[in-house]
Amino acid sequence: MSARRFGAVLSAEGTTFRLWAPAAASVDLVLDRPIAMTKQPDGWYIATTKEAGAGTRYRFRIDGDLEVPDPASLFQPDDVFGPSEVIDHGSYHWRANTWTGRPWADTIILETHVGTFTQEGTYRAMIDKLDHLVATGITALELMPLNDFAGRRNWGYDGVLWYAPDDSYGRPDDLKALIDEAHLRGLMVFLDAVYNHFGPEGNYLGSYAPGFFMKANTPWGAAIDYRQPLVRDFAIQSALHWLRDYRFDGLRLDAVHEIAEAGENPLLRDLSIAVGDLARQTGRIIHLMVENDDNRASLLAPQIDPPDGHYRAQWNDDYHHAWHVLLTGENGGYYRDYAADPRRYIQRELTSGFGYQGEPSEHRNNRPRGEPSLALSPLAFINFLQNHDQIGNRALGDRLQCLATREAIEAALAITLLTPMPPMLFMGEEWGSRQPFPFFCDFKGGLAEAVRAGRRREFQVAYAKYGNDVPDPLDATTFTSAKLDWQELEQERSSARLALIRELLAIRHRDIIPHLAQARFSHGTSGLPPASLLSVQWILGNGRTLSLMANISDQPTENPSQSHPGVAIWGGEPPSTLPSWSVFWRMR
Repeated sequence: MSARRFGAVLSAEGTTFRLWAPAAASVDLVLDRPIAMTKQPDGWYIATTKEAGAGTRYRFRIDGDLEVPDPASLFQPDDVFGPSEVIDHGSYHWRANTWTGRPWADTIILETHVGTFTQEGTYRAMIDKLDHLVATGITALELMPLNDFAGRRNWGYDGVLWYAPDDSYGRPDDLKALIDEAHLRGLMVFLDAVYNHFGPEGNYLGSYAPGFFMKANTPWGAAIDYRQPLVRDFAIQSALHWLRDYRFDGLRLDAVHEIAEAGENPLLRDLSIAVGDLARQTGRIIHLMVENDDNRASLLAPQIDPPDGHYRAQWNDDYHHAWHVLLTGENGGYYRDYAADPRRYIQRELTSGFGYQGEPSEHRNNRPRGEPSLALSPLAFINFLQNHDQIGNRALGDRLQCLATREAIEAALAITLLTPMPPMLFMGEEWGSRQPFPFFCDFKGGLAEAVRAGRRREFQVAYAKYGNDVPDPLDATTFTSAKLDWQELEQERSSARLALIRELLAIRHRDIIPHLAQARFSHGTSGLPPASLLSVQWILGNGRTLSLMANISDQPTENPSQSHPGVAIWGGEPPSTLPSWSVFWRMR
């Protein structure tokens, strides 16, 4: 991998600016005055000047006409169309200097969106909520993507500048302060990173570096050509930038099945190897996760440290989908793959990882999906009942709390939070928030209208049913409706749910996490008479066995087991008739 640095680099000789623009005949650096950049044989343009330092704003002028931001800009104080700002990352004074991270087995994630996590919607405002996370039992704060996007509000997956945290949430030092304060409290901080596409507005690469893209497409636009070593290096250096300069503890790579991986040097492998090198050089523990619809078990190795070509874990969408079908009865779209017998899929996911391990998927035109995953550690699967996608990609952005009964949800939580798999909650889920999380963005003109039309096509049935109640993703009130209402915590039902979550996570910390490092799948049964019974065991480290028995239905069912070896850690002794939505955990 090339050692070349992208973006503006400060040194004693001045600030060096670089732009890869092989299709440009000339490039000027625009400060208070234009400075002609020197063209290199490999398509790079370079200029070093003492007229620029930390805080200087600059642009590049292509062929005397088009002015563009630096694609490796470290900050955009006036959004993606404005000038880039030179940032001195060495000037921040870190306080948590002894922090090196936490083992993967400790991981309990809360996924958050900075702009809606608090009413202020800033990095600084999030700091005030960190003590709540610690008291709840959360060990990892995961931020939805931060790379700069067009407008003032966005989920983050439309980012176009991969090195710049969006200015709507604060300045770079504000983000560092959030991470620093999290580390001082023992919290890891993860970042959702998008390397499968650029957003639809504010990306100028195609005009001066068309080699960045392939003829193939993703669902969001042209595929990025990672066969080009420089393009691959651009993404890898972005990942290292977040981990090194902001001290994130890990990255979750979005929809890696949409990354074009042709060629002998796939991005996913090279990125993981580079992160492994950084972990060795710094003595830190760094975690890499993926979202991958292909269910590639061969990509995962949670116990290899540093990762060296692999990834700790995958968001296990199969687990969510099966539970969602069981809890809500919904069976449209991708849920149809689980509709025939959701309990069977839950059992398979608890006993061997993925729900689909090579079987044909009806939703994917009966194409085989997935690889066998039984040989992996349970730590390779991040399980959840809600996340940003599964809430926000609904027409109304309504949460599970509005779709299923309290008893059923709490049984599902009692299972999810105590399995050997790392659990994840979505912000507010810990108190059963009913606040919607609809899709929102802030595009203008024709693109805004195209987004509106696309949503109407996608949810035409919902629009026919709910009419004007379906939120307009471009309306600012849609964004404000997604902001968490922390006042909900004063309600009795919210405080009761939070107490439940805290109790479950306290058990996880005390009885389960100390034995997870060597955890492996054992065996389980489900779909046997009685059909609603779920019975699973896992082999943990230190000679421990963790056992689950649950009735995941709304009817009482017979308990066929006469012996219950081990010590009860949740639910007490299973009676001869198991009540509806009852969960029992034992350890021996």
